[in-house]
Amino acid sequence: MRTHEEPARLTVVPPGDGQTGDLGSIGVQFKLWGRDTGGAFAVVEHPFPVGALVAPHLHTHEDEFSIVTEGEIGFRSGDREVVLGAGGYIAKPRGELHAMWNAGSTPARMIEIISPAGFEHFFREVAEAVADGTATEEQGAELIDRYGLSFPEAAWLPDVIARYGLDPG
Repeated sequence: MRTHEEPARLTVVPPGDGQTGDLGSIGVQFKLWGRDTGGAFAVVEHPFPVGALVAPHLHTHEDEFSIVTEGEIGFRSGDREVVLGAGGYIAKPRGELHAMWNAGSTPARMIEIISPAGFEHFFREVAEAVADGTATEEQGAELIDRYGLSFPEAAWLPDVIARYGLDPG
């Protein structure tokens, strides 16, 4: 983290710029890394193809804030569920089980703000393993553990999959 004496570093990311990757069900485009923000936060964009589902999971190290920029994305966090169109915001607190999915019939996209920064490296490592074709169950389990994730069962998931015609992967 930067100290109060150090000026913030100017970082410019023109529209469309940023390293991209495939996370399996959705994609990722890296916009701001923790190194750009003194570790305070990171920003990525996620394209959601039609039928995409991000399985229920919870974070123990960071909070996530999402802004839908295209299409419709459904969110379930705790016992609350909402579908947001472009311009909609949602905060997903650490420690709360949540899932996301494309809730419409067209591709969707959202901006994800991760606070504090660090979890963007999980996305990078997953995208690299997918691109290399080297992803293994053991590697996945190690990443999940290292980044403080868990994937508990969610009794409500089959209903969400059926209502929105999602690909459970």
